[in-house]
Amino acid sequence: MSDTKETSTPQSPDGGPELLGSPTLWSPSTYLSNKISSFTLTDGLFVDRLFPAGDVQLQHVIEWKRPKEICPFPQFIVDGATRMDVCQGNLNDCWLLAAVASLSLHHSLLKQVMPMAQSFQEGYNGSFHFRFWQYGEWKDVKIDDLLPTKDGKLIYLRSSQRNEFWSPLLEKAYAKLKGGYQALNMGFPHEAMVDMTGGITEVFKVANLPFNLGGFLKPLLAKGALINCANSQGPMEKKNLLGIMFRHAYSVTSMEKIETKSGPVELVRLHNPWGRAEWEGPWSDIKGQEWNNVLAQEQQRIERVKKEDGEFWMSLSDFRQNFDMMEICHLSDDTLSSAQRPWHGTMYHGKWVDYKSAGGPYKGERYWQNPQFHLTLLEQDDDPEDPELSCSFLVALMQKHQRQKGVHLSIGLHIYKANSKNRYLSSLELSQLEPVDCTPSYLPCREVVIRGCLAPGHYIIIPSTSQKHQEGEFLLRVLTEKGNGANPVEKPSSDETVPAEPSPTYLSVLPSLSLAHQLFKKHCNKDGQCRPAELFNLLTEAIRVGALSGSEQKLCIEHCKSFVVLMDSQGLAQLDWLEFQALWNKFKQWTYIFMRYNYNKSHSLEYKEIRHALRTAGIQVDEFIMQLIGLRYTEPDMTVSYPGFLYLMMKLESMIRKFQAYDMIGMGTITINSRQWLHMTLYN
Repeated sequence: MSDTKETSTPQSPDGGPELLGSPTLWSPSTYLSNKISSFTLTDGLFVDRLFPAGDVQLQHVIEWKRPKEICPFPQFIVDGATRMDVCQGNLNDCWLLAAVASLSLHHSLLKQVMPMAQSFQEGYNGSFHFRFWQYGEWKDVKIDDLLPTKDGKLIYLRSSQRNEFWSPLLEKAYAKLKGGYQALNMGFPHEAMVDMTGGITEVFKVANLPFNLGGFLKPLLAKGALINCANSQGPMEKKNLLGIMFRHAYSVTSMEKIETKSGPVELVRLHNPWGRAEWEGPWSDIKGQEWNNVLAQEQQRIERVKKEDGEFWMSLSDFRQNFDMMEICHLSDDTLSSAQRPWHGTMYHGKWVDYKSAGGPYKGERYWQNPQFHLTLLEQDDDPEDPELSCSFLVALMQKHQRQKGVHLSIGLHIYKANSKNRYLSSLELSQLEPVDCTPSYLPCREVVIRGCLAPGHYIIIPSTSQKHQEGEFLLRVLTEKGNGANPVEKPSSDETVPAEPSPTYLSVLPSLSLAHQLFKKHCNKDGQCRPAELFNLLTEAIRVGALSGSEQKLCIEHCKSFVVLMDSQGLAQLDWLEFQALWNKFKQWTYIFMRYNYNKSHSLEYKEIRHALRTAGIQVDEFIMQLIGLRYTEPDMTVSYPGFLYLMMKLESMIRKFQAYDMIGMGTITINSRQWLHMTLYN
């Protein structure tokens, strides 16, 4: 389980891959040469020309086939969609499969992601629809049913039943949402669970969970929470002595207290998305002699199956010994109506706007400027085991579109006791109050979460960033018991005077995307590709005519080589329009930051200004890294030119992203082999 990029598939003016109705070998060159519309019907069957098929591995041997060409009588779903329909292929996307397996436990969730009425018979035209949750909204993703195969077999996700295709089609739709199949290599199950449920996720170290692990898990499962776990302490997907795979995502599907001849025992049930490779210790399916002490009707009650199907039971003590990370996705009543006691959810979209609501960190001089939300906790929990009157809640802060924009802000949450209902906390009050709950620190994550209990009353939630003046959009979600909820608090006009927001003239320094597209067509080669030399000519022309005129003299071919290879998804040292468009959007964002800190209008940043620019871009560096930047990326006068700043940002962002892709659990350390190291360092 590791971090992975999260990018929406750009809309290409030139179209995407052309997939033929009959089986054909597919290559990147074919993919790049199409100049056709986004969606086309070939021989009456739909073909999705926006799907990034060129990123599929083994291009020289794969065939794109429709299910009707793979088996005689394909079905969308056979005997219901279950966790057993999810078997991993040649992608390292067990993180996604674990989420899908957890999703399949709840029919109401699964049918929200994929309409069940779809079929290969009635109304079939080669297209299928899926829906994914993106920042508070459900987004429809339409794909064709052409799937990559080798020797007539699916090379990626497949069902345990050869004629069932809902799971590989779901994988393809999610790949389109993220930018291609290779974007699914490495990821966090909790991110996939959010995209498929709209839930709120938490990540725990198993060692930090309560001693009464059963008491912790049981109410979560009763509320319909989706739970995944992993062991991060060994080489990826190698087994430990008792059969548990390292760095491999498992789904927690049930927890039961069973009766044995020697007394009750608490067991937890897990599912391996591979559909095989099970636990081999006590209570295992094949070798577990402990089952001999359990009556047949008791085994039937918990639906125990004695076969190698990827699902197995183990004791809670063995669970603690063999797993060190757990991810939990909490669901609310608007997504999980079948749960006995679901959370009640409210959601608000907000922004940090410079000089208005981007107040910066806790205890900072502008902290009071941050948005405030009123939290009402009046209906206490119905928990007979809790003698205190308390209200459970979750508060989640998600920064929006941070991967697409190349900006990773460090974000945090603080909760204060409110003086009265809907009462805004002034700067004076905030200076005198301490939060009653907060996130431990500011983190550069997509989402941070507070889960806790407070006495009934009124509270104020303040979402903030680690630095003032950092702009961005966010989504604040609150889950509570019963009818408790949250709502925004309007800032009174009588509070401290807020400086007027500046009207910068540098927002459009680079040409617009449409003009950039004209430049791309002008300078790209006859195959519609932009190599380093073409990119050099393109950028030189783009910079020469704008407010940064003269900076193009600092641009060199080495810069452009790095720009190309760091955005190149196919390893061909060239960019197609989609990849160039993503690069151009990064350039626009970084140019805005550069101009903002270019105080003396010299078209270069002073050394002391670089750290501020990096912070605004959401990149935190210490003094040691700043010294390295000064030695490696500055001119002799210790300044960074405009092209040099783009070069620095590209290297920093890409190397951070690559590290996160190998940091399987987000622990801050990685293990890679020599070939991976050479690829990472040489091709950049």
